[in-house]
Amino acid sequence: MVPTEAYIILSMVLFAMGAMGVLLRRNAIVVFMSVELMLNSANIALVAFSRHWNQADGHLFTFFVITVAAAEVAVGLALIVAIFRTKQSINIDELHLMEG
Repeated sequence: MVPTEAYIILSMVLFAMGAMGVLLRRNAIVVFMSVELMLNSANIALVAFSRHWNQADGHLFTFFVITVAAAEVAVGLALIVAIFRTKQSINIDELHLMEG
């Protein structure tokens, strides 16, 4: 049986990797994937604590987070495709040029 601490450490490492991806990368798709990695690390923590305390609340919250993340993927990718069609680039630094 894997201890809860191992799941929490895994969750922290994945969240840190996602946060670094959001802060350091300039490609919109990579930033988008980093946000998804952060959401999944939160899901791991929710399920780990739910299993640790023998309650189903964490599993229920995880189900809703996955549902919202799926909707976010649909909207986010549509925005990225629309931006790429107008700018021919998905570099985040160039998006400030869309003003006006």
